[in-house]
Amino acid sequence: MTDKIYIGRRKTSVARVILRNGNGKVTVNKREFEKAFPQLTNRDDILGPLKLTETDDKYDVLVNVNGGGTTGQAQATRLGIARALIDINPDLRPKLKIEGYLTR
Repeated sequence: MTDKIYIGRRKTSVARVILRNGNGKVTVNKREFEKAFPQLTNRDDILGPLKLTETDDKYDVLVNVNGGGTTGQAQATRLGIARALIDINPDLRPKLKIEGYLTR
């Protein structure tokens, strides 16, 4: 199975996100999640779609993000994750849309 890349954008930040079956590990630019995003608010922002849909322990997330600042990168990553979740299960769309996770 080939990995599908989902794009998330925010301001000048672009995130390329891959979701794989796993146990919830997040890797950003080949670094640990906590080192890539040291601020808790950014980490919570990124994990929002996974926690809302209760899939935070079902998928490993691989992210390649560049451009902009850390907040823009976090929100671009959040959008990429939300788009990936919808592609996997379209029934999650209304829940993600109400929370604003599908807005650029």
